Amino acid sequence: MSTGPEPSALAKRLIIVIVAGLTAALDQASKYLIIQQVCLHQTITVIPGFFSITHILNPGGAFGFMAGQSQVVRSLLFILVSLVATGFILYLYVRTPRRHPFLLTALAMIFGGALGNLADRIRKGAVVDFLDFHVSGLHWPAFNLADSAISVGMAVLLYYIIFKKVPV
Repeated sequence: MSTGPEPSALAKRLIIVIVAGLTAALDQASKYLIIQQVCLHQTITVIPGFFSITHILNPGGAFGFMAGQSQVVRSLLFILVSLVATGFILYLYVRTPRRHPFLLTALAMIFGGALGNLADRIRKGAVVDFLDFHVSGLHWPAFNLADSAISVGMAVLLYYIIFKKVPV
Protein backbone atom coordinates (compact mmCIF):
# COMPACT_ATOMS: atom_id res chain seq x y z
CA MET A 1 0.00 0.00 0.00
CA SER A 2 1.51 3.31 -1.07
CA THR A 3 1.53 6.42 1.13
CA GLY A 4 1.98 8.82 -1.76
CA PRO A 5 4.33 9.34 -4.66
CA GLU A 6 7.51 7.33 -4.41
CA PRO A 7 10.55 9.47 -3.67
CA SER A 8 13.72 9.05 -5.67
CA ALA A 9 16.77 7.25 -4.32
CA LEU A 10 18.34 10.67 -3.70
CA ALA A 11 15.27 11.80 -1.78
CA LYS A 12 15.50 8.66 0.37
CA ARG A 13 19.11 9.53 1.24
CA LEU A 14 18.16 13.13 1.93
CA ILE A 15 15.39 12.08 4.33
CA ILE A 16 17.82 10.35 6.67
CA VAL A 17 20.50 13.02 6.37
CA ILE A 18 18.11 15.93 6.95
CA VAL A 19 15.73 14.36 9.48
CA ALA A 20 18.37 12.53 11.53
CA GLY A 21 20.75 15.48 11.32
CA LEU A 22 18.08 17.98 12.36
CA THR A 23 16.87 15.70 15.16
CA ALA A 24 20.38 15.23 16.59
CA ALA A 25 21.25 18.92 16.13
CA LEU A 26 18.08 20.18 17.84
CA ASP A 27 18.57 17.67 20.64
CA GLN A 28 22.18 18.72 21.22
CA ALA A 29 21.33 22.45 20.94
CA SER A 30 18.52 22.13 23.48
CA LYS A 31 20.78 20.23 25.88
CA TYR A 32 23.50 22.85 25.44
CA LEU A 33 21.02 25.59 26.35
CA ILE A 34 19.87 23.67 29.41
CA ILE A 35 23.45 23.08 30.56
CA GLN A 36 24.29 26.77 30.06
CA GLN A 37 21.10 28.26 31.56
CA VAL A 38 19.81 25.84 34.20
CA CYS A 39 21.87 24.56 37.12
CA LEU A 40 22.01 20.79 37.61
CA HIS A 41 18.90 19.67 39.55
CA GLN A 42 17.33 23.14 39.23
CA THR A 43 13.63 23.19 38.32
CA ILE A 44 11.91 26.00 36.45
CA THR A 45 8.12 25.78 36.53
CA VAL A 46 6.64 26.47 33.10
CA ILE A 47 3.03 25.36 33.61
CA PRO A 48 2.27 24.95 37.34
CA GLY A 49 1.16 21.44 38.24
CA PHE A 50 1.92 20.12 34.75
CA PHE A 51 5.29 20.97 33.15
CA SER A 52 8.70 22.05 34.36
CA ILE A 53 12.20 22.27 33.00
CA THR A 54 14.43 20.24 35.33
CA HIS A 55 18.11 19.76 34.49
CA ILE A 56 19.18 16.23 35.37
CA LEU A 57 21.83 13.80 34.21
CA ASN A 58 20.53 10.28 33.65
CA PRO A 59 23.41 7.82 33.99
CA GLY A 60 21.09 4.86 33.37
CA GLY A 61 18.84 3.87 30.52
CA ALA A 62 15.17 4.65 30.12
CA PHE A 63 13.59 5.46 33.49
CA GLY A 64 16.99 5.20 35.20
CA PHE A 65 17.55 1.56 34.22
CA MET A 66 20.95 0.39 35.57
CA ALA A 67 21.62 3.79 37.19
CA GLY A 68 23.08 1.95 40.19
CA GLN A 69 25.79 0.14 38.19
CA SER A 70 29.34 1.47 37.96
CA GLN A 71 29.94 4.19 35.39
CA VAL A 72 32.33 2.01 33.39
CA VAL A 73 29.78 -0.83 33.09
CA ARG A 74 26.97 1.58 32.21
CA SER A 75 29.02 3.50 29.67
CA LEU A 76 30.30 0.42 27.88
CA LEU A 77 26.91 -1.30 27.89
CA PHE A 78 24.88 1.72 26.76
CA ILE A 79 27.38 2.78 24.10
CA LEU A 80 27.46 -0.78 22.75
CA VAL A 81 23.66 -1.06 22.80
CA SER A 82 23.37 2.36 21.12
CA LEU A 83 25.78 1.37 18.36
CA VAL A 84 23.94 -1.90 17.74
CA ALA A 85 20.57 -0.10 17.75
CA THR A 86 21.73 2.60 15.32
CA GLY A 87 23.16 -0.10 13.05
CA PHE A 88 19.85 -1.97 13.14
CA ILE A 89 17.88 1.21 12.38
CA LEU A 90 20.16 1.91 9.40
CA TYR A 91 19.62 -1.68 8.23
CA LEU A 92 15.82 -1.21 8.44
CA TYR A 93 16.12 2.14 6.68
CA VAL A 94 18.03 0.67 3.75
CA ARG A 95 15.52 -2.20 3.45
CA THR A 96 12.43 0.04 3.64
CA PRO A 97 10.92 0.73 0.22
CA ARG A 98 11.07 4.33 -0.97
CA ARG A 99 7.29 4.34 -1.35
CA HIS A 100 6.97 4.63 2.46
CA PRO A 101 8.30 8.15 3.15
CA PHE A 102 6.55 8.43 6.54
CA LEU A 103 8.16 5.21 7.71
CA LEU A 104 11.53 6.39 6.38
CA THR A 105 11.06 9.66 8.29
CA ALA A 106 10.20 7.74 11.47
CA LEU A 107 13.31 5.59 11.15
CA ALA A 108 15.39 8.72 10.55
CA MET A 109 13.91 10.27 13.73
CA ILE A 110 14.83 7.17 15.73
CA PHE A 111 18.34 7.25 14.25
CA GLY A 112 18.79 10.98 14.98
CA GLY A 113 17.50 10.58 18.53
CA ALA A 114 19.82 7.64 19.15
CA LEU A 115 22.76 9.70 17.86
CA GLY A 116 21.83 12.61 20.14
CA ASN A 117 21.74 10.42 23.25
CA LEU A 118 24.85 8.51 22.14
CA ALA A 119 26.76 11.80 21.90
CA ASP A 120 25.85 12.54 25.54
CA ARG A 121 26.91 9.08 26.70
CA ILE A 122 30.28 9.37 24.94
CA ARG A 123 30.95 12.92 26.21
CA LYS A 124 29.43 12.81 29.70
CA GLY A 125 28.76 9.17 30.56
CA ALA A 126 25.11 10.20 31.07
CA VAL A 127 22.22 11.70 29.12
CA VAL A 128 20.98 15.25 29.77
CA ASP A 129 17.24 15.21 30.47
CA PHE A 130 15.08 18.24 31.17
CA LEU A 131 11.45 17.89 30.00
CA ASP A 132 9.57 17.18 33.23
CA PHE A 133 5.81 16.44 33.17
CA HIS A 134 3.61 15.81 36.21
CA VAL A 135 -0.14 15.78 36.88
CA SER A 136 -1.90 15.41 40.25
CA GLY A 137 1.00 13.70 41.97
CA LEU A 138 1.77 11.48 38.97
CA HIS A 139 5.24 12.17 37.65
CA TRP A 140 6.73 11.05 34.34
CA PRO A 141 10.53 10.65 34.38
CA ALA A 142 12.31 13.61 32.77
CA PHE A 143 13.32 13.16 29.14
CA ASN A 144 14.76 15.14 26.22
CA LEU A 145 14.14 15.88 22.53
CA ALA A 146 16.06 12.76 21.42
CA ASP A 147 13.80 10.60 23.58
CA SER A 148 10.77 12.33 22.07
CA ALA A 149 11.97 11.70 18.52
CA ILE A 150 12.67 8.05 19.33
CA SER A 151 9.21 7.64 20.88
CA VAL A 152 7.37 9.25 17.95
CA GLY A 153 9.47 7.28 15.46
CA MET A 154 8.77 4.02 17.30
CA ALA A 155 5.02 4.75 17.37
CA VAL A 156 5.03 5.26 13.59
CA LEU A 157 7.18 2.14 13.10
CA LEU A 158 4.76 0.06 15.20
CA TYR A 159 1.81 1.48 13.27
CA TYR A 160 3.40 0.38 10.00
CA ILE A 161 4.28 -3.04 11.34
CA ILE A 162 0.81 -3.67 12.81
CA PHE A 163 -1.53 -1.95 10.35
CA LYS A 164 0.36 -1.46 7.09
CA LYS A 165 2.02 -4.87 7.16
CA VAL A 166 5.26 -3.42 5.86
CA PRO A 167 8.01 -6.03 5.99
CA VAL A 168 10.83 -4.34 7.87
